[in-house]
Amino acid sequence: MRKIISFFILAFVLVSLAAGASCADEKILSRWRQKKSFEGELGGYLDITATYYAAEYIEALVQDEAKKNLWTADETDQYKYQMLRSLNLDETIPIHIEFDNHTSTMHMAPFDKMLILWIGKKKYSPVDYDKRFNFALQGKRDGMVFFPKYDEKGKSLLEGAKTVRLAINSAISGETMKFNSIDYFWDVHKDNPEGLYKGKAASRLELDRLIKRIEKLNAEKQDLENKLGEINGELATINKRVEELQKQ
Repeated sequence: MRKIISFFILAFVLVSLAAGASCADEKILSRWRQKKSFEGELGGYLDITATYYAAEYIEALVQDEAKKNLWTADETDQYKYQMLRSLNLDETIPIHIEFDNHTSTMHMAPFDKMLILWIGKKKYSPVDYDKRFNFALQGKRDGMVFFPKYDEKGKSLLEGAKTVRLAINSAISGETMKFNSIDYFWDVHKDNPEGLYKGKAASRLELDRLIKRIEKLNAEKQDLENKLGEINGELATINKRVEELQKQ
């Protein structure tokens, strides 16, 4: 239920983003929002758009929305905070995918098996995605796909990366099967994610992270205390038996 709610919140944010996208810097938009178009045999078409949430892309949309709505600095920070929180940038690499299908019906389930994110020579599968992509598709549908951001040792997968490539399996549609895959490239080395974390929005996000960290550490502490209690209990039993044996 929590994931479903988060997707609804994110969908609301994305509607606002799309509304502001028409006015934001077109160069920035085209860098991070890419569309591939395919023609159907009977005159239809299929458009697939993928958006990588780079720092400059998010910042451009936030500022555009602020100008359009004449927001104060506090209102802008609140909007930015909600967006960054919904995108879960601290833990994942979020990518927004849009389909506009006016050809044969698309069957993409299981959708997470249709996507691969290449970072350097390594490939990664989604850790979460909008489950509506699993249903047959005619017309428009859009949603989020989240890829891992860190390896098992906690190191950022994007550290030192020049380019990332999203590869969508060409089997998602009869109109794309003649291609090896549907690829989107982004030059992530041109991005500056640290630039997002300034001002009140950044402070609130840091507070959220610290609260999560405290909760995790408290849970680990409780586990250790429980384990210590078990060990102390076993030691007490053993010591008692040793004393009994020594008295014999």
